[in-house]
Amino acid sequence: RKLAGEARLGYQCRHYDANDARFTIDYEWKHCVDMKVGETYEVHWPHSAAGSCGTVNQYQTPFYDGVFCNLDMETLVTLTPQQIASAVGVQAQIFTIVNDESYYYPNLMRGMIVDGEKGSDIAYYTGSTTGTSRDNEKCSSYAPITWQVDRKCHKISASSFDQLCADMKSQRDDMSDDLYAHGSRELVADEWAADNGKLL
Repeated sequence: RKLAGEARLGYQCRHYDANDARFTIDYEWKHCVDMKVGETYEVHWPHSAAGSCGTVNQYQTPFYDGVFCNLDMETLVTLTPQQIASAVGVQAQIFTIVNDESYYYPNLMRGMIVDGEKGSDIAYYTGSTTGTSRDNEKCSSYAPITWQVDRKCHKISASSFDQLCADMKSQRDDMSDDLYAHGSRELVADEWAADNGKLL
């Protein structure tokens, strides 16, 4: 199994079972682009006191347009790392897509699912924006930001993701560049990783 297109493959959940049709039967995608049943995807929800959370402008592509949209560059460059980390955060949750409507969740656009095991085992740490344009040689200028990551992998229906893509299409900003999977960044070297991670 390979991630669609040329995106860099990251770690995968261990739910996939080639003998289980839920992981192998294709889904007819209407809104998402080049997504695959049986693959693992990580969803990020940005939140910011320096952006437009709770407004129609909260979700934008690229996401930092939304999290820093209430700050001009002159103000941004005066902020300390702690002020940025205290103001900007990302929630993340990891899913394996299944072709099974019993795993349907109606509103991924709203944010991390907190229900039963979902959203109950969270790792908190400071990091930066991510993506394949960042690695151990080229750092992100958007740092530090606080990450809250669900440590468990969850199954979710393909239709849930397709609804998320439909919701992204309906945002005020053009989010078409987020309708497909982006590659995973290179694993952060220990020398660059934060040492303040907490499990809650």
